Amino acid sequence: MRRSADELAKMRRAGRVVAEMHAATRAAIRPGATTRELNEVAVAVLERRGARSNFLGYHGFPAVICTSPNDMIVHGIPGELVLEEGDIISVDCGAIIEGYHGDAAYTTGVGEIDAASRRLIEVTERSLWAGIDELVVGHRLHEVGRAVQRVAEAAGYSVVREYVGHAIGTAMHESPQVPNYWPGTPGPTLKSGMVFAVEPMVNLGGFETYTLDDGWSVMTADGSRSAHFEHTIAVTDDGPEVFTLE
Repeated sequence: MRRSADELAKMRRAGRVVAEMHAATRAAIRPGATTRELNEVAVAVLERRGARSNFLGYHGFPAVICTSPNDMIVHGIPGELVLEEGDIISVDCGAIIEGYHGDAAYTTGVGEIDAASRRLIEVTERSLWAGIDELVVGHRLHEVGRAVQRVAEAAGYSVVREYVGHAIGTAMHESPQVPNYWPGTPGPTLKSGMVFAVEPMVNLGGFETYTLDDGWSVMTADGSRSAHFEHTIAVTDDGPEVFTLE
């Protein structure tokens, strides 16, 4: 769906709230902090900006952010988990302004992390930007996934298949989906005003996953670490516009 200028303006505002949630939670990440504390920081941003959460209550999800450490890929539930030196953690945030959604995620280290984890984070973020660069009028949507996959696999990593990006607007998850790999078909032609959330999930080991008994937390099947980055981006006549930059 193509969004009007007024709709895009609302999505920019939602994106700015998400970016502020990123900055605030990132500043709170340290050894000894709990994931519940990160959620409380994000709640305060939403309240201060008069925004609603698009995560809280989504199919029963009990928090306003997802916190996914180490070998947890996505959808981790904030709680009493204490972050430790050397951990990595993905933080996924969302916000709604006047009915329009923003959605973005980042992965960072807790204190000092090892070289393998630093490289995983760097490559995953680079794969996101490679995908974003494909969001150009006239390109085909699945070139995003081809670009993400090329960067991740060239570094020796694997790209998660079961969980993908998506269009976004008046709902957080809209069609079409945005695979983070080449699915074998080129997908829709991109037009100005389309908005997507691109979100590569990249594993140090294999791409296979399983879900914990909580029904949410998605883990790497082989116990390897995983990183996750996401932005909300509009396709414009002047190229991709990222709404969720910090």
